[in-house]
This record gives sequence, C-alpha cells and structure tokens, in this order.
Amino acid sequence: MNDTTERDQRRHEQLPLAFTYDAATGREDLLVSERLNAAVSIIDAWPHWPSPVVILAGPVGSGKSHLAAIWQTRSQAADIHPTSGSGGASLAAAGPVLFEDADRRGFDDAELFHIINSVRENGHSLLMTSRLWPMSWPVTLPDLRSRLKAATVVEIGEPDEELLAQVIVKLFADRQLYIDDKLVGYIVNRMERSLGSAQTIVERLDRLALGRGTRITRQLAAEVLNEVGNPGEGD
Repeated sequence: MNDTTERDQRRHEQLPLAFTYDAATGREDLLVSERLNAAVSIIDAWPHWPSPVVILAGPVGSGKSHLAAIWQTRSQAADIHPTSGSGGASLAAAGPVLFEDADRRGFDDAELFHIINSVRENGHSLLMTSRLWPMSWPVTLPDLRSRLKAATVVEIGEPDEELLAQVIVKLFADRQLYIDDKLVGYIVNRMERSLGSAQTIVERLDRLALGRGTRITRQLAAEVLNEVGNPGEGD
C-alpha cells in the first residue's frame, strides 16, 4: 500500500513535467552546432535577409520547426498554407508569413506564386521549411520555379553525436531528470540521428520509468531503443 501511494505521489509530481519540451522553442533553448550555424545566422539576421524568401531544408527532426518558431515569435509572422482561395497573398501583403513542411503538405502553384509576389511587392518576408530542396518540389508553373530559384535556401544537416548528447541531456533536464554521461553515450551510439528521435526516446524513457517506479537505467534505455528502432546496432 505504501509503495502504491508513493508511486501515485511521484506520478502526480512528474506528469506535469512531461509536456515541458513543447514549450522549449525559444532562442535561448536552441543548442547551436556547426550544422545549424548557417540556419541560425539567417534567422538572427532577419529582417536584413539577402532575399525576401528564405527556405530551410533539412531532414525530419533537424531543427527546422524550432528555428521557424523562433522566427515567427520575432517577426509575428502569420501561418499560411498556399491553397486556392486561402488568402495567403493578402496575409503576405500585411506582414511576414510562414509556410511549414512545404514538400509534405503540398501547395497550389499559382497561389504560392502570388504570395511570393505579394511579399516582394510589399517588402515583407516569407519563411518556408521543407525536407527537400525546392528544385525537388513538383512545381509545374515556370514563373513559380523562377521565383524559387531566387530564394535563399539554407540546408540543415544531420545532427552529430555531440549535439545529440547535448540535446538528450537538456531534454532530461527540462523534466528535472539527470542521467549519467555513460548512459547518454550509450543512447546516442544506438539511436537514429535526429532531434525528433531524441525527443521520442527521452519522453518514452521518462514515462516508462515513471510507470514502473524505477530510475532510468541502461536496461530501460535498451528496451526503449529496441521499441523505437535501433539503426545503430551492427554498424
């Protein structure tokens, strides 16, 4: 009975912390490594951009959304999705606009073309994020393809082991959890190389340890890594 009461109390104390990572999108929360230097520099340089349209291109979990959130907070940009009749051009005439996951969500060629023109004509900015470079997007409108060629494209590479280790330590610290450096290294050497994977692993480890009333151990980490996929095994 005492064990159950103690576990329920720990769950009550810990559960509110499970969502703190959602709010960690400020500039001070960004861990900067060499792979992010160019992207961070372009975000910090706003509104003095080399072109009105900037595209951040990088793999899933590379930090594009974090950078976009920082820029949106700073610029007060409106979210848009360039589909027919969406009114994106009017929003672009009024101020900065943000279009995330362009390659995944898709768009109407004519609408995106009008949005870019509106941005250029009114002296505003458009930030887009994508997993692919814009030349790989299925664009059929020649004028839009020309506009995209004139955009500033900044590529974000895969995170290295040092950055992943820093991210994992920070994600645990956000939850008021502190784990051994050797355990961090064990996780990093066996996980997928993405920030999204780091977030998933930390969240599942926290919840699993909380549910079992145990501390986070190598055995628990191995269980979670096996659950989420372990591309590092055998490399």
